[in-house]
Amino acid sequence: MANKSEPGSSADEARLKAIVAHVIAAMRPGFAVELWDGERIGPEDGPVVVLSDPAGLARLAMRPSIGRVVALWMDKSIDFKDGTLFDLVGKRSETRTKDALKRIEKSQIAKALPALWRLSRKAGAEEKDGTGSGRSGSSREAIQYHYDVGNDFYRLFLDERMLYSCAYFDGWHEDIGKAQEDKLDMICRKLRLKEGERFLDIGCGWGALLIHAALRYGVTGQGVTLSEEQFDLATARVREAGLEDRITIELKPFQELSGTFDKVASIGMYEHVGFKNHDAYFSAVRKLLRPKGLYLHHAITRPAKKTEKAFHRGTPEYRAITRYIFPGAELDHIGHSTRMLEKHRFEVHDIEDWREHYALTCRLWHDRLLARFDEACELAGERKARLWLLYLAGCSLGFTRGGILIYQTLASKRGKGGAELPPTRRDLYEA
Repeated sequence: MANKSEPGSSADEARLKAIVAHVIAAMRPGFAVELWDGERIGPEDGPVVVLSDPAGLARLAMRPSIGRVVALWMDKSIDFKDGTLFDLVGKRSETRTKDALKRIEKSQIAKALPALWRLSRKAGAEEKDGTGSGRSGSSREAIQYHYDVGNDFYRLFLDERMLYSCAYFDGWHEDIGKAQEDKLDMICRKLRLKEGERFLDIGCGWGALLIHAALRYGVTGQGVTLSEEQFDLATARVREAGLEDRITIELKPFQELSGTFDKVASIGMYEHVGFKNHDAYFSAVRKLLRPKGLYLHHAITRPAKKTEKAFHRGTPEYRAITRYIFPGAELDHIGHSTRMLEKHRFEVHDIEDWREHYALTCRLWHDRLLARFDEACELAGERKARLWLLYLAGCSLGFTRGGILIYQTLASKRGKGGAELPPTRRDLYEA
């Protein structure tokens, strides 16, 4: 454990320690905190939050933000030992944050401001985010920032098929491989794929869905991606499966596709489109789909707010994710998704909430990455590996608490007469 900056005066650090102790007493977190000088506040056993940089902590106190917490975590100025973020959350007291804040004496904070300011001046350069904020979520640059961290990095925590989207659990087990295969099959069953049909996967990732659909359901598949790393591996996997005559994968925007398809899926891609491009997106999907053809829309959302203005303001956690992990990405709410589908003359047939499935998926990804963390650091660097670990844990907790959601929505290109669907959903769940 090493400090990241030259220490301030002993008097200033003593003032900071007193403030930290006061805040911990007010918040009653249920876990211990270890300070930069080794002093421990809280229980003798259980998970510990380690604060190794008084200057960085003072800067955080002066201008608190999720972004600063993330930056301090990436630099190991904030760390955990004897547990993970999940363990810390499990130890968290039942005291409401609002009630805890009332117990903090504002006068003590005010008296400490000069010391905090002096310490924060020792923190050096501002946090490095390395995100290139401002990229459009659907641009090639934004996609490659996230997905081209390296296939070997993703292999550390994904299943053998390299599926980087919500798994589907037929029970709350921990077999991520089975859950991802079950997800692929559920998508194919919802789309009622049939032999000989033309199937398009928008944002096809490493090609797993296309390969599964071709082998199990006999379709002719086409996929598009903007990630060169994904394209290279997906193409190789299609070749290894002997499916080059039935699956085509292209490195291009889906808007440049031509022709029509019987069935279309978009799995975890829509989040990158952005609100200003939603109309163009659904227009393009409609153009690519034959009359009465089926479209499966699988996307992360956020809960709707009382007003659209409040919704678009977002939460600090959401802004941190779109800054550090998915530059330019935007999540809509399920009401907006269905409105856009109907606006573009789709008929919505089914909406299924997979929130708890994604909570478990991210938890398993986190645990798998943690188990191979040294390898992750070698591949991506320690800062980025720590960022991904925090991101996966944060997403799992977000889905668990309902701050972020995910839905699968099945729709058809509206036409006269009946839809090409059975009268019940029974066929989806029969063995």
